[in-house]
Amino acid sequence: MTTVLDLTAIDPRRRDLVGGKAAGLAALIGLGERVPDGFCVTTWAHRDGEVPEREVLAAYARLGGGPVAVRSSATAEDLPDASFAGQQDTFLGVSGAEDLLKAVRACRDSLHSDRATAYREAAGIAHGDAHMAVVVQRMVDAEVAGVLFTANPLTGTRGQSFVDAAPGPGTAVVDGTTTADHYVLDDTPPTGHGCLTPARLAELRETGERLRDALGAEQDIEWAYDRDGTLWLLQARPITTLFPLPAPSTHPGTRLYVEFGHVQGMLRPATPMGMATLKNILAGMLAAFGLTAPVVDIGGRLYGDLTDAMRDPAMRRRLVGLMAVDFGPRAQAVVEHMLDDPRFAPLPATRRRGAAALAAGPRAAAGILGALARPAAARTRVFDELERLRREPVTDPPTTAELLDLVAEDSSRVDPIVWPVVSGLVASAALTPLLKGIATDEEIATVLGGMPHNVTLQMDLALWEVARAAAPHRDLLLDTPPHELAAAHLVGGLPDLGLDAFLDRYGVRSAAEVDVGVPRWSEDPAPVFAALAGYLRVTDPGQAPDRRFHRAAARAEAMLAELSERARRARPVRGRIAAFFLRRARELAGLREAGKFAGLYALRDRRRRLLLIGAHLQARGLLERADDVMFCDLPELRAIAEHGHDPREAITQRRTRHARELRRRRVPVALLSDGTDVEALLPARTSGGPALTGAGAAPGRVTARARLVRDPAKASVEPGEILIAPTTDPGWTPLFLTAGGLVTETGAVMAHGPTVAREYGIPAVICVPDATERIRTGQTITVDGVAGTVTVHEPADRQPADRSAGQSTS
Repeated sequence: MTTVLDLTAIDPRRRDLVGGKAAGLAALIGLGERVPDGFCVTTWAHRDGEVPEREVLAAYARLGGGPVAVRSSATAEDLPDASFAGQQDTFLGVSGAEDLLKAVRACRDSLHSDRATAYREAAGIAHGDAHMAVVVQRMVDAEVAGVLFTANPLTGTRGQSFVDAAPGPGTAVVDGTTTADHYVLDDTPPTGHGCLTPARLAELRETGERLRDALGAEQDIEWAYDRDGTLWLLQARPITTLFPLPAPSTHPGTRLYVEFGHVQGMLRPATPMGMATLKNILAGMLAAFGLTAPVVDIGGRLYGDLTDAMRDPAMRRRLVGLMAVDFGPRAQAVVEHMLDDPRFAPLPATRRRGAAALAAGPRAAAGILGALARPAAARTRVFDELERLRREPVTDPPTTAELLDLVAEDSSRVDPIVWPVVSGLVASAALTPLLKGIATDEEIATVLGGMPHNVTLQMDLALWEVARAAAPHRDLLLDTPPHELAAAHLVGGLPDLGLDAFLDRYGVRSAAEVDVGVPRWSEDPAPVFAALAGYLRVTDPGQAPDRRFHRAAARAEAMLAELSERARRARPVRGRIAAFFLRRARELAGLREAGKFAGLYALRDRRRRLLLIGAHLQARGLLERADDVMFCDLPELRAIAEHGHDPREAITQRRTRHARELRRRRVPVALLSDGTDVEALLPARTSGGPALTGAGAAPGRVTARARLVRDPAKASVEPGEILIAPTTDPGWTPLFLTAGGLVTETGAVMAHGPTVAREYGIPAVICVPDATERIRTGQTITVDGVAGTVTVHEPADRQPADRSAGQSTS
């Protein structure tokens, strides 16, 4: 049992013994870098409880005594996705045996400080998995010190080094208590100013590049120059905040990628199988229209490569409007900004519409015009098709090979649902130009509220009826955690709540439901029970969801009649056209959710068959768990099934990467191929006051208590509360029935969440940057769905900054 080790004797792989900081220092020593002498009090000593005083003092004596730095080195520290910067204690300039032992004890105790405990919980690290070692190093008499990042931590740009420096010890730099000299270094020769000369800047950049290449990741490095001008490295660890880079493109030059998933209300990463399925579905849908769009997986999210469209003289003019409607104001702002970037200047047009695209035109026109002419018949076709899909008998072949063949079949097709759905979108989009100068955006949005024929809204109101019928079991449903209720339901351990019929029709749904790797409500109904609890808290009859919906529908019909009359008076011919489209929007726009809902049946069948394949491979000892299949692709599954390939190491790595990305709270809406978060390049948005600025997505104004929700499976919204969420998809919408308003960080006006919010008649503001960080549960806020603002009436508690830079030893 080793309780004290010299830094030169440490195996960098033994993080379990020496913690992250000491392991990182040992790696630097192994690379031949200049690191101050020191030793480590290992985790074995921590497990034994008492500080090994004799061994510590002997090691201190070998250093020659004098001032030292004493720093924490926890096993859950300096991880690839969790830096623990400043979360545990550091003591600088410690001298003498008594003060040294006191500092070692304090560092060990800081493992259980409030801030370290909270950080571990936020990072998803079990407290029992964390142990503390302590690093003791000779102090550097620093002339100048600071922090070097090998990539720009503000923009994510690789190829830019980022340096903060100040005279003397570097403590003030990492603590943020001094105004540091700031340098951004790229391929151009550095210009010296402040406390660093050009030669030292060049040395720092070269050192960072050397360490990045040797350690295999972008690095956050603490350094110091001593009075003799010698550079010492005090710490190096991965930069934890960078979003993953796009895979290298086969095309030259800079590429622009825009994130697609938030349009579907999905910011969480897709499983590998989910991503493969999404790409296949999207390619099939576009092919049916004779279109293509390069899509790539970045950090488990679906991004579209818009580079060629940006450089196309005809297409680039339409991109800004397309982004506004389909991808939201954040994507619109990015594209508008990048149109002026010379890297995306227009090139001579080379695109030609293919035969498939030309053939799709007449078919699309016929489908849309037919639905506009006979909306009732179009709706009948849609709902008949949904019912057919629900009732269609499905059989699964018995062998793994047959199941793999069935899963590999391309099931994408243009079905009877597509053109009625598109016709509703067309009718809605036509209203703004037809009513320009006649109606306000708020009045048009009112017409689109309380929309009938919406399968997601029908689902939510059906769940409301379940809640009403389950009222005799109110105490059970309110006092039992949703996951316990779900487990009991699945084994038949609950009273008859009427939930079986609901799940028979809507059990194919879930949050992030476009990912085939995510369990459906039929498998895990915990989110349904969480929503039921919220419904059962509605005591005001006037706030009953069905009544709220009917009020929104009545306002919509009244506004439709008023706008139709107003338009005819202003412009008789155009007014009659506007009146026609107003009515068709009411009759068809609610079908928007039907297209996605129909696709969920194919995903349900695909998921079931994949899990059957997983069960077969698990029985053969080739997989640890049946759902490991979701972390493979189909070629890999064939190789496993046919050749016995062992995927377990790769699956473990992918699960770890997926879990890390699940904890990521901010996903760039647009990236350049060098990792630059394009929004970081835009001028800061301001509201001209204390309000947070986003985009109005559903009209109205409400002041109420905020409720922050990151996972709809674990929360309910009290009646009247304003739901604050990163994003929403149909799996979130049961929470809307009790919400008084909605605020999201992403989205588009025509995305699922805002669409349903309008139909419930609740104000919504989308695309509010960092809303889930700037608003906390319990604050009183005002949401203005027309102005697109959110006003916080109570100051948020100050939260510790999540910096990559840690404490300096210099």
